[in-house]
Amino acid sequence: MAYWEWGDPANRHVLVCVHGLSRQGRDFDTLARALCADYRVVCPDVVGRGQSDWLADPTGYQIASYVADMVTLLARLDATSVHWVGTSMGGLIGLGLAALPKSPIERLVLNDVGPTIQADAIARIGTYLGAPIRWNSFEEAADYLWSISQGFGPHSREQWLALTRPMLVPDTTGNGSGFKPHYDPAIAVPFRGITPDIASAGEAMLWHAYDALRCPTLVLRGAESDLLSRATAEAMTRRGPHARLHEFAGVGHAATLVQPEQVAVVRDFLLAPSP
Repeated sequence: MAYWEWGDPANRHVLVCVHGLSRQGRDFDTLARALCADYRVVCPDVVGRGQSDWLADPTGYQIASYVADMVTLLARLDATSVHWVGTSMGGLIGLGLAALPKSPIERLVLNDVGPTIQADAIARIGTYLGAPIRWNSFEEAADYLWSISQGFGPHSREQWLALTRPMLVPDTTGNGSGFKPHYDPAIAVPFRGITPDIASAGEAMLWHAYDALRCPTLVLRGAESDLLSRATAEAMTRRGPHARLHEFAGVGHAATLVQPEQVAVVRDFLLAPSP
């Protein structure tokens, strides 16, 4: 598993930032730059994405396996203090890790995700995840990715191109001049195998894990999110760690944490004095 690292490698205060389902660790470049004076910032490419290896057996693309991978990563980092920012899937990984006995996670940011995930969002993501696709140019790829990422909220063209570059890998088939997504299409296999019964059982397990959390927790929600409902977000303020909730206007699923006001919310929470 590859990871991107920012700041002083000797800093014992570690911030781990973990991306969403089909994204990769470079999504957090802006946030890492803003926080690397205070933390050793580590942004992994979850297995099957970015620079990390692909799995021979796609059934391994599961949250439980990702949690186990992160346990190994944290042991490698030898961190005594861990703060976690997780977007969507990365938030569920953090939730699973933070709920473990003697977890090293001391502060947790869940970016537009919670124990209950709306079915409409699952259906929307399923329309493009793992689909065979190739783009003839970088600009064409950026335009397509923007077309399926409106929930990320407003971005300048420069911001969007910076988020797009790590999402692409040269396509060596044909004339070799195009691009394809920088992830294993097989990550869609277990995703598409989710049935209503599996979803219901998973939701119950996630609420159980959430209720076991004891670390300060911040829930970020896009005010227009189709994945994290306001009802679920508000329930998260009343249960478990009694999370603090912050909504971003004009954003759906999910804030990219590149806008200054978004970075400020995360920074203020992570660096606030201990209660």
